[in-house]
Amino acid sequence: MTLLLDSATQDLLFREARTANTFTEEPVTDEQVQEIYDLVKYAPTAFNQQPLRVVLVRSAEGRERLVRHMADGNKPKTSTAPLVAILAADNEFHEELPTVLPSFPQAKDVIFGERPVREQSAALNAALQVGYFIIGVRAAGLAAGPMTGFDAEGLNKEFFADGEHSVLAVVNIGKPGENAWYPRNPRLEYDQVVTTV
Repeated sequence: MTLLLDSATQDLLFREARTANTFTEEPVTDEQVQEIYDLVKYAPTAFNQQPLRVVLVRSAEGRERLVRHMADGNKPKTSTAPLVAILAADNEFHEELPTVLPSFPQAKDVIFGERPVREQSAALNAALQVGYFIIGVRAAGLAAGPMTGFDAEGLNKEFFADGEHSVLAVVNIGKPGENAWYPRNPRLEYDQVVTTV
């Protein structure tokens, strides 16, 4: 084996990790979320733009506002997960570039001065960060239930009324509950995916 991660860690993060559909009532603490973020903030993004923004839904009122925009099949698990995170791309990420990209602060205006350019870049780079976020949840010994079955326009208006964000995913987080997993679907093999030129 050429991988540096031991087999147990590979299982935790990849092979045995699954999308959870039920959760126990054990809470997810702010400390756990902070530790997750402190890992996943190192995701690679173009120009170090870091456009991902996270809204943690903990209150009953917040949960009610969220659930009404979820697809019917996602409503029960979103209603009962210990913690739900709304992951969005900040389309005004360029305002932070002078701080996070001190070697090229002019990128804010030279490259990202136009809103359509920012939206395209924010969506791609925040999606990279979403993948890291899911791995971070797994690294904390928790299960993630990422979903894209929701009314995006409704969620954007409900939680980002400023019009500066675009919701990418909603992730249920917690310890897996009873019957948390559906049967694993097949994965494509290496030769079906990888070519060499």
